This record gives sequence, C-alpha cells and structure tokens, in this order.
Amino acid sequence: MNGTVTAVSSNGVHSFTKPDRDSITLLAGLGVEGDVHAGVTVKHRSRVAQDPTQPNLRQVHLMHEELFAEVGAEGFEVRPGALGENITTRGLDLLALPVGTLLRIGGAAVVEVTGLRNPCVQIDAFQQGLLKQVVGRDEAGNLVRKAGIMSVVRTGGTVRPGDPVTVELPAQPHRPLDRV
Repeated sequence: MNGTVTAVSSNGVHSFTKPDRDSITLLAGLGVEGDVHAGVTVKHRSRVAQDPTQPNLRQVHLMHEELFAEVGAEGFEVRPGALGENITTRGLDLLALPVGTLLRIGGAAVVEVTGLRNPCVQIDAFQQGLLKQVVGRDEAGNLVRKAGIMSVVRTGGTVRPGDPVTVELPAQPHRPLDRV
C-alpha cells in the first residue's frame, strides 16, 4: 500500500486554508517548519483553550486527494491546502490506516499516524454544506470522518509534490483511527 504526495501546504498564521508550497520541511517532534500548528504541545485554538499542556498529536495533517473528486461530484470545489492540510496524497487510503502506522515520505521524512481529523463548523464557513460531505454516517449508523488524518513527525526531512509515500503498518492487533 503506497501513494504519492500531490501537494504540500503550510501557513505561519491561523487561517483556515494553507497556501501550497514547493516543499515543506518536517521537524522531528514538532511538525512542519514555520507552520502555526508546529510544536510539542497543542496549537489548535480549541485544544489550547482546553489544556495548553496537551501533547500535540496533530503536528501534520494529511488528506487524500480522492476526497476532492468525491465532494466535487456534489458541487463543491476543494483544492490542496484549502481544508488546512499540510500534505495531500493520491493512491493511499489514509482513512483505513491503523493508529501507529508509519508513513515514509520522500527520501527521509517519517510521520506516525495518530488519528482522524475531527471536522469542525469552519468547513461550512469555507463552503456552506461541505461539512455534511466530510462527516456522516455509514450503513450501520457509525460516525465517519473523511477530512484526513493527523500525525506526528518521527524523522524530519523535506517533502515535495511527487514524493513517494510508503506505508509501514504497526504490529497486530491494529487499532482503528479515532478523532484526535
């Protein structure tokens, strides 16, 4: 199970979207160099308000490019970085990965998957009705979050569009992703 990086994005200030970049640098234990969400402790405003000493399990946000086509079929236009992700991928079912999966990206970078992004109402402020497209229920009534996954940086390195993404699953038993 492997994929490809199609875009990389970062932003040094709090805003919903992140501009695309030619490359980003991942820093071990911190996140994306220069990104507002980089750090050892939480940086997302809602998490800081709850407890600013919590560990930052949301250093790098990854999203599958296939989601853009899915929501596009419903009339929404979403491009890389628009929903705040740092790394956009293709060909990899990110949402099916278990907690603890290692993603080797490019020549050196390694991130460890920590959980699912919990989509918030800001998505509807970006495009009205989009939140219902990225969060819903499956046939059994279980909540399904589609707005990407979160990770922490284990090994730093530069990441560029076109870089390969190689999956290394953790030992069994696998723990399914939940929101972080």
